[in-house]
Amino acid sequence: MADTTGQLSGGTASVPAARNVTGASIILLLAFAPQLVELAISLVGLVAAVSARSPLQVVAAHGAALVESLPMLLGQWADGGKVTLRSDALLALIYTYPLIAIAVFTFLARPRAPQDYFGGVALMAIALFALWAASDLSGMRGFTFGPGTAPRMLGVLLLAMGAAVAVIGLVTEGPALQVYHWRGPFFVSLAILTFAVAIRPLGLIVAALAAFLIAALGTSETRWGETLIVGVVLTLGCALLFPYVLGLPMPLFPRFLVQ
Repeated sequence: MADTTGQLSGGTASVPAARNVTGASIILLLAFAPQLVELAISLVGLVAAVSARSPLQVVAAHGAALVESLPMLLGQWADGGKVTLRSDALLALIYTYPLIAIAVFTFLARPRAPQDYFGGVALMAIALFALWAASDLSGMRGFTFGPGTAPRMLGVLLLAMGAAVAVIGLVTEGPALQVYHWRGPFFVSLAILTFAVAIRPLGLIVAALAAFLIAALGTSETRWGETLIVGVVLTLGCALLFPYVLGLPMPLFPRFLVQ
């Protein structure tokens, strides 16, 4: 269990503030994780057709989004028209900007319960990513739930809960950070980000199976024969559930195979 959750028994951080630089750096890296994952996929795309954009296009698009998304939003809002932004700009506004602000605050703050504070920040990061991932799904129409309604509701609830936990970690005494083994959290987070970035160019079947296998790297106790069987079964279940049972418009196969 320790491998999967990342928590190891034993040591604690003797000085909570001493970890703020490291914590802020990790949050800052997390803020750019989706862009870095897409850049890595585009680099793979140089030798295999797995990405619709080249590495230079990825860097240019996300760089422009980081610089222009907020002025574009304010300009469209001031004009009174409908706000329409590209996915890269929405990623910067919904996910990257808030986490950058949290990283700066973390560098300056001295949480009294670091374990609660960083746990709350982690929940907020997951919630923000979920809100961005659901940003291009239609919401409610009258009293009818759209495909984006439930993810947004859950994302907002998780964001509020994470913020509450982080605030509690700031103002109340609590446990210091324990010594963590990063293998589990790293590979689980990498699996989530990989699925989110790869679902469109690679399709549900490849993205889901790849994410499951990447998550399995989070523990040394993985038995790869059993893991592969479970991964294939779950992938087939997802391939039937989301497009056919729930009617969600998810591509099943890689883009280069169906074009």
